[in-house]
Amino acid sequence: MNLSIVVPIFNEVENVPRIRDELLPVVEELAKLHAVEVVLVDDGSMDSTREKLDEAFSELGGPNLRFEIVSHKVNRGLGAALRTGFASCSGDVVVSVDSDGTYPFTEIPDLVFCLEPDFDLVTASPYHPNGSVEGVPAYRLLLSRGCSLGYRFLVDRQIHTYTCMFRAYRRGVIDNVVFESDGYLGVTELMVKAVLQGYRAAEYPAVLRKRSIGASKANIVRTIRDHLRFQTSILLNRSNPESLVREPEGNRAST
Repeated sequence: MNLSIVVPIFNEVENVPRIRDELLPVVEELAKLHAVEVVLVDDGSMDSTREKLDEAFSELGGPNLRFEIVSHKVNRGLGAALRTGFASCSGDVVVSVDSDGTYPFTEIPDLVFCLEPDFDLVTASPYHPNGSVEGVPAYRLLLSRGCSLGYRFLVDRQIHTYTCMFRAYRRGVIDNVVFESDGYLGVTELMVKAVLQGYRAAEYPAVLRKRSIGASKANIVRTIRDHLRFQTSILLNRSNPESLVREPEGNRAST
């Protein structure tokens, strides 16, 4: 198996040493069994994040392990950073991870292990009956949990968490599911559209923790607005959910 790990990053200069120290032993261990590439996407950071990333990762690697740093000239948002990372990687399995420590990198192997043959993607799920939350501010928990509850009713009740970025995807999902949001909604949009296109999702019960360094970059008002608009579009198209999805540009051109 070829494994890609995509890490979107924005204004995380203080976090870069932690990211390196905690991620490196995990990927070095994975590289004993798989070809591993790590794509770090600097989403137009306005501090010295890019310089710190170069300093921390540019000389790392090995026979079975590769690091790549790509950048946006300006901040474009989490969804755009994910698309850039996905376009820059080549793994059969693609893992997207948070840079802020809310889900430990040490859980990447367990997440990938849950991607059994019957499933196309696995999402970490703190809202699963066997998951939990530790120290997360109440207002952020209300937003995330409330949005996921809405998608459970609109899309698939068997899935408890729709807002978590800590996921593993088979390559076909990345290549064939088009998501357009540049912001935080992109994480949810990708999963919702994958499920609507018939891809099979599993959950990895996980613990969502408060970030240890720095502050969240999410614009709460904008995120709520984007989720409400997307949920409204799902509700209005319940009789024809296929209208919410479209083929990738390359697929349309070949038909």
